[in-house]
Parts: sequence; C-alpha cells; structure tokens
Amino acid sequence: MDIRRGWAGVRPPWQSSHALLVIPVVLIVVITAVDQLVPADIHLGPLLVIAPAITASFAGPWLTGLIGFLAVGAQGYIGWHFGVLFSRNVLVQILALAVLSALIVFFCVLRERHRRQLAQVRSVAEATQHALLWPLPGQIGPVQIACLYLAAEDEAQIGGDLYAATCLDSCVRVMIGDVRGKGLSAIGEAALLIGAFREAAHQHTTLPALAAALEQSADRNLAHLEPDGEEGERFATVLLVEMPDEGPVTRVVSCGHPPPLLLSHGSAVTIPVHPAPPLGVSGPVPVDYTLDVFSFAPGDTLLLYTDGVIEARDATGAFYELAQRAAQWGGSNPETLLHHLRRDLLAHAGGRLHDDAALVALRCRPGADADRPAHGRGRRP
Repeated sequence: MDIRRGWAGVRPPWQSSHALLVIPVVLIVVITAVDQLVPADIHLGPLLVIAPAITASFAGPWLTGLIGFLAVGAQGYIGWHFGVLFSRNVLVQILALAVLSALIVFFCVLRERHRRQLAQVRSVAEATQHALLWPLPGQIGPVQIACLYLAAEDEAQIGGDLYAATCLDSCVRVMIGDVRGKGLSAIGEAALLIGAFREAAHQHTTLPALAAALEQSADRNLAHLEPDGEEGERFATVLLVEMPDEGPVTRVVSCGHPPPLLLSHGSAVTIPVHPAPPLGVSGPVPVDYTLDVFSFAPGDTLLLYTDGVIEARDATGAFYELAQRAAQWGGSNPETLLHHLRRDLLAHAGGRLHDDAALVALRCRPGADADRPAHGRGRRP
C-alpha cells in the first residue's frame, strides 16, 4: 500500500465532521447566553441561522438538520425566557429560522446527491484511465522502471501523453509519446497508439519496423478521431527504446520526440538522435527511420520525457531545465528520481502544469552485466 495514501485515509479527529459540530453548538450557546445579557431592545436571536449555515459547509443534511433544530429550539427558549414566546414577533422569528434551516438542509441534500454522482463518474473515469494507461512494472528483467504522469486537466489522471512497456524474449521495449492536444480530448489517440504498440512490439524484430507499423496504424486510424475543422492536424511524437538482454547497448528510434537523457555519475547527457517525422504526418509516403545506438551501463539511468516537462514555465516565463535538475538526483533509483522531479517540476510551475507531462526512468540494475564497456555511441549499420 502507498504510505501517503494510507495516511490520507486516516482523518484526525479534530478534522472530522463530528468534531467540527462543536463550532455551531458553541455558537448557539453563546448567542443564546449573550442575548439574555444585552439590553432588551437588542435581539440577537436571528443570528442563530449562522449555526446551520456553518454546519452545511462540512456536514451532511442530517447533522445540518439537527443543528437547525437546536437553533430553532434556542430561539424558542429566548422567547420563553423573556415571556414573549407567543408574541407575533417571536413566532415570526422562529418560523423564519425554521424555514431558512429547512432550505439549508434542502441544498445539503442536493449537494450530497451531486457529490455522489460526481464520485461515481470519477470512479468510472479512473477505471477507464487505469485500463488504458497500465502502470509499468517496477522491474522487467535487469531493468528497473518507474513512471510518472501529470495531467494538465482537473479530474484527469491521463491525457495526451502516453507510455507503455513490454518484455520480449531477448529485450525490453518501451514507448513514450505525446499526441497533439492535451487532457481528455486526446485520450482516444493515446489509446490507439498504446494498443498498436502492445500488439506490434511482438510482431516486428527491429525498432524501425515497429515504428513503420505504428505509422501505418496512425495513418489508418487517426483521421477517424479528428474533430470537424481539424482535418489533417492529428499526429503524435513517439520515442521507441529497446534494451537487449545480451548487450550493454540501448537502441532508440525517434519519431519527432524529444531525445532521452542519460544520467550517470552526477551528470546528465542528452542522447543525440536522428528524428523522423511524427506519426500521422507523412501519410502513405515511406519513412526512413534511423536506429541510434548508445552504451547503457549498469547504474546508469535513462530518462524519457514528453515536451510538457521541458516546456513548463515558472512565473518569469523560464523553461524547466530538466537536464540540470535531474543531474543532481542521477544516482537515485528510478522511483526516487521521479519523486524528486515531480516535486521540483510542480514547484517550478507554481503547482500546476499547462500541458500534460510524462516521465519514464529506466535503470539497469547494478551488478547486472558489470563488465559492460564505458560510454560511447554509434549508429547501427
């Protein structure tokens, strides 16, 4: 169980609605007592409506109705105390307080109904989003994996960014991508590419062939998801990564996606890649995908990301310096690295991003293939 989620479910007693009931009860007692001490021409009884109004902010209709009943009773007690309980003025005050309390309870009922409907819709949306963007396993073979998704839209857990990973007989393949648009409107395109990757990754032996298969799928299907007035404007950037079991290398194919970062010994190096056009742009025209190969030693971390990370701005308009920020946590495990980056990125952006952002950290477990050579890169013939 996630520790933070576990503690979040334990509400301190002073934060519970039952504990907060002390506030309106004390208000009723204080207003009733003070009303008996002030001069006779000053009437504080109408202020009792504050008690059910405050209760409605943290409690349901039953507790709000109880406080409203106590407030009406207190108003009646004040009238009885001064011997004017059945006077027209006091009876009108009691009736008005009862009507206002009833209205407050009515709005509490409506609010609770809407809250239940929202909770049901939210649970369905979360289940749908979880089914689409499966959480990556913590480890596949010798590779440790951690992922992070920050959606720009409220109430959304995913949007236009995507990632997926699969394990083949001889390698691990990972995809990270970014479809045009953001938030809930881009989920359809993300679902299409994730499904195509999960199927095609097991059918093609090379990354260029896999990229070509994804391009064909995007060319066939993205057009059907285009809203009116946006014909020909649906595309996606994708980065495909392959980590073979037998060698100290990592292979990459970029379809217009930002290049990965290699974190090693406190430094962050941007891996130079030869990007092809984004998926859905070239149409039926064949694309020549370049396979870039670089060394990936045990203990190194490969950081994949979408442009929502590097395009996040602070209050002055400065972009987030991912390479510089990530380098200081390069020696951490993937989960810890993304934990630090999440806090740092949100702090930089003022607590909220304006575009979806995704990060995937890959690390070859120290001790696996310890005899791997030093860093270097080259192009596979």
